[in-house]
Amino acid sequence: MKKLIALLILVALAVAGIWYAGREPPPVVSLHSVSRGTVERTVSNTRAGTVEACRRSKLSMPIGGRVDQLHVDEGDHVEAGQVLLSLWNKDRKAMTAQAEAQLLAARHGAEKMCVEAANAEREARRLEQLFEKGLASREATELGRTRAEGGSFGCQASRDEEQMAQANLQMNQVLLEDTYLRAPFAGVVAEINGEIGEYVTPSPPGVATPPAVDLIDYSCLYVTAPIDEVDAGALSVGLPARLGLDAFRGENFKGRLDRIAPYVLDLEKQARTVEIDVTFDDPGVRARLLVGYSADIDIILETHDNVLRIPTEAVMENDQVYRYDRAAGTLELVQVTTGIRNWNFTEVTGGLEEGDEIVLSLDEPGLAAGITVVPRDD
Repeated sequence: MKKLIALLILVALAVAGIWYAGREPPPVVSLHSVSRGTVERTVSNTRAGTVEACRRSKLSMPIGGRVDQLHVDEGDHVEAGQVLLSLWNKDRKAMTAQAEAQLLAARHGAEKMCVEAANAEREARRLEQLFEKGLASREATELGRTRAEGGSFGCQASRDEEQMAQANLQMNQVLLEDTYLRAPFAGVVAEINGEIGEYVTPSPPGVATPPAVDLIDYSCLYVTAPIDEVDAGALSVGLPARLGLDAFRGENFKGRLDRIAPYVLDLEKQARTVEIDVTFDDPGVRARLLVGYSADIDIILETHDNVLRIPTEAVMENDQVYRYDRAAGTLELVQVTTGIRNWNFTEVTGGLEEGDEIVLSLDEPGLAAGITVVPRDD
């Protein structure tokens, strides 16, 4: 009998050992302690935004010609009106000099004709006075008046020729100016396409060609980005924004919503979006930025401070979370009441208390209410 009892005990121990060895270990989970903080309701861009300049001009020559001089280098700071590039223009300079000489000759000729006309007028008046006194003949008096009127017309004709010479000079000056590429505003030369001796041509209508000079005004920068059309209705110009740039990871810049596009972009194979522009609150930040940097935008619609909050990643469908009972080592499925939320945090208005521990690692297999779990040591 004792041998049978001992055998049964050994069999029971063996079965228990096999069961224990085959049992799956409890899930290891990451926990988060519920605390207070700030929660914002935000709208974010759907694709990466871009830092842009308020003024950027890709300049081309208005005429074709051979590059004679490059007056700047890439990266140079230039002032408005400064010459950036010039074409060979000795022929146009000669034509302009010729026009200047023609104007000078026309001006002198006009002065001569007008002086003679004034003298003829005085002579005509003298003859008219003598005629009244019977000291001059009618024929001489009429001839003097005719010469005076002819001189007046000659003076006017010479003045007209002077104006024609002035217009011809202005036309040649415009043609000469076409050989110079000037900066329309102060900025930084981003790119130069062309070398001395190369032939450049203006862009034909509808044909995109590289600009001769790409000029950027760094005095005003902003970020443009698309947002989903469903979020556009909640936006208004002037809302605060938070800007994050890949070039400055971990750092945020304050901004302000400056423009909402008055139309929806409907691009093939992409969701319908609305373009928005956000300016930087601190104008001094432009010294650190480069046009073309990628950026992300969070438009802040509403802010709640010092509220109970939990990571949004811990919230399941129907606003449920797993709360950890440290005394029992088990999970409890809890229904929570939520307020505003964003990608990072969700406001909790009911169902949890400060200090409660909830599960973050919802992707851990086997999670269910009532099971035993092991907290991960972070």
